[in-house]
Amino acid sequence: MTAATADMHAWLAALTLPPATAVQQRIPKKMLTEHAAATAADRKLVQERIDTLTWHASLKPGNVGVAAYEDALRCYLEIAVLTLQLRPAAEQRQALHSSPGSIRRLAELIHRAIPYPVVLLIEAGHELFVSMAHIRWAQREAGKTVLDGEPILASVTPPAEHNPMLGAYRQFLLALNLGKQPHAHMLALYQTWFDTLSAWQAATLSGHFRLSATPEQAEERRAALFLCRELDERIAATRRTAAREKQVARQVAINLELKALLAERERVAQGL
Repeated sequence: MTAATADMHAWLAALTLPPATAVQQRIPKKMLTEHAAATAADRKLVQERIDTLTWHASLKPGNVGVAAYEDALRCYLEIAVLTLQLRPAAEQRQALHSSPGSIRRLAELIHRAIPYPVVLLIEAGHELFVSMAHIRWAQREAGKTVLDGEPILASVTPPAEHNPMLGAYRQFLLALNLGKQPHAHMLALYQTWFDTLSAWQAATLSGHFRLSATPEQAEERRAALFLCRELDERIAATRRTAAREKQVARQVAINLELKALLAERERVAQGL
């Protein structure tokens, strides 16, 4: 067992799911290529990157004591917990952790293919990620579901033993306990796990793990996290531009732009 696999098992154990929820059924790649991977590039991504996709557990009203949720927008009959193991880096001729875009895309394809809200745990080389996404009924296709908002993808690789973030990570794991979640209905349960994952994302930037006090606060935090990601992309692009620029005057202008972006990034992160 690799360290990442052991970390995956520890993360799943933190959910404290009842034995009755266990499924442990392998999901064939064909299901993804038929139901979500519409382009040749997506089908290639599924075939080349996925090693094993497993339906780890299924939370239903009968095995966790949480009622199903249904309204005009969505129907959450159950919550699926899936594990995804990507191919070792040696087989891909590159380190998987260096291509977060492909991991994000694979997660999105899986959320699109499964007609239930999914907690997806991803083992990618030495790294561990969790992805979650809300779904709703499609407006033009009866019985079909689509993503409702952007999925959340967070690195949940445990910090090293002497890393100051280790305490925050342990708080995060304790907050995942099924017994601590609302049991009103499946939407409330899934939303709380979703917000807890956002709280961990915020902790990696702020250094402190704090659960959101209200739904409004959780929404504001997600917006700030999205803005941080957007700023990170702009900062990286600006640095690449600066490295290529030869004219001194233009270099000065780009460096001023970079300084402003870094200041804005710090301001947003401090508000998390």
